[in-house]
Amino acid sequence: MSLSADWIAVDWGTSNMRAWAMRADGTVLARGESAKGMGQLTPSQFEPALLEAVEQWLNSERVTPIIACGMVGARQGWIEAEYANTPTPPIAAQATRAPVADSRIAVFILPGVSQMVPPDVMRGEETQIAGYVSAVGPSGTICLPGTHSKWVEIADGRITRFRTAMTGEIFSLLAEKSVLRHSVGTNIWSEDGFAAGVREALDDAEIITKLFSIRAGSLLDGVLPQVSRSRLSGLLIGAELAGAGDYWQGGDIALIGASRLSALYQTALGLAGVSARVLDAGDMTLAGLCAARAALEETQ
Repeated sequence: MSLSADWIAVDWGTSNMRAWAMRADGTVLARGESAKGMGQLTPSQFEPALLEAVEQWLNSERVTPIIACGMVGARQGWIEAEYANTPTPPIAAQATRAPVADSRIAVFILPGVSQMVPPDVMRGEETQIAGYVSAVGPSGTICLPGTHSKWVEIADGRITRFRTAMTGEIFSLLAEKSVLRHSVGTNIWSEDGFAAGVREALDDAEIITKLFSIRAGSLLDGVLPQVSRSRLSGLLIGAELAGAGDYWQGGDIALIGASRLSALYQTALGLAGVSARVLDAGDMTLAGLCAARAALEETQ
C-alpha cells in the first residue's frame, strides 16, 4: 500500500542519499536511501535520481515540498545554494529552489555556512548543528568527525566560529596511496595502538617525522598491521585534537558523526582528559531538516 507524505526530508551527500517521508507533525512515515550520491551525477540527473527514491510517497493531486541538505547544494551539485556567513544561526539564508520538471514536487536546498577569517566552509553539517540546537540546546561545542572533521562553537543558537580538519581524507590517502599502505593493510583494530598514537600526537603535534616510523617499525620490529594502522589513526586524530585545543579544552563536547568514528574521537578526547557524548548523526540531521521545514513554512 502506498503512502502520501506531507513533505520529504533528504540528506544528499557526495556518495549517497537518504530520504524520509514525513507527516506535518514531524513523524517519520518511511525511510529510503540511494547510492546515487552527488559525486556521480550531472545537474540533469538529480531529479530522476530523487524521483527514483521518493516517487512512491508523492500525491499526484498536490505539490509535495522536499527539503534537502548536503552536497546536493554544492557548486558541482544540482544547483548551488548560497552560504550564510558566521556568526549565524545554522540555517539562516533562504533555501534555494531547484529546477524541476515534475509538477508534483517543489525542491528546496538548504544553504551552507561560511567563515571569512580564517576562511572555511561547511555544507550539510549546518543541518546537524541545527538539529543539535533544536533537540539539545542553543550553546555548546560540537565536533563532527568525518572525511573533513568540523569543530564548531555555538552560542545563543548561532554558529560563532568553526574549523575544518582533513584528518579522514589524509588517513585514507596515507593508508591507501603512500608507502605506509604496505604496513597498514588490515581492517583489524588495536585499541592499544590507537591510544599510543593519540598520546604521541598530544605530547608532540609534529607528526610528520613520526609517520615513516610506522613503516620502519613493520620492517625492523615486525609490528603487526593492525597496530600500525591503529597508530596511524591515533597519530592523525591526536594531531587534530592538539590543533583544536581551543575548542575542546575545559568543556563538554558533543560528537555527531558515524558511530565508529565518533567512538574513536570519544576515546581520544578521554585520553586528553575531556568527556564527550555521542549523538546519533541521523537523528540530528532529521531534527535539523524538521527545523528547516518549520522555518520555511513561516516564510511562505
